[in-house]
Amino acid sequence: MHITERLAQEIKTAMLARNADRLSTLRLLKSGIGYAQIELKKEALAEADVIPLVQKEIKKRRDAAEQFESGGRPELAAKERAECLVLEEFLPAPLAEKDLLALIELTIRELGATSKKEMGSVIKAVQIKAAGRADGKSISTAVAKLLP
Repeated sequence: MHITERLAQEIKTAMLARNADRLSTLRLLKSGIGYAQIELKKEALAEADVIPLVQKEIKKRRDAAEQFESGGRPELAAKERAECLVLEEFLPAPLAEKDLLALIELTIRELGATSKKEMGSVIKAVQIKAAGRADGKSISTAVAKLLP
């Protein structure tokens, strides 16, 4: 089932369950997808186009939660983290750490990267291959460990 179809189903379920917090998060994601469709001038987005949108929304929530924590607003930080959990349901299963490391090592060999100067190109290639199954921060950290 495509992410947008699943999203529509989840919205209906949240409406019937009268779960306002979940419903608002799902509607926000649906809105983001709609804006992306308009921006890209497409009738429907492929799943590969939707996954980065979901990741972007999750990153926004995590950053906001950190800001709320540092600002002494734990109740708002908890709300942002709860929204992250809802959004994470729409991402593919994450890669295990050993699988991610194997993918990075393969990419380094393919690109012939030999130093940290080439870290950016390795990260980009790994992100494309991982297709949303690993976040940028974990990829960056692992690439930094593996490149001399």
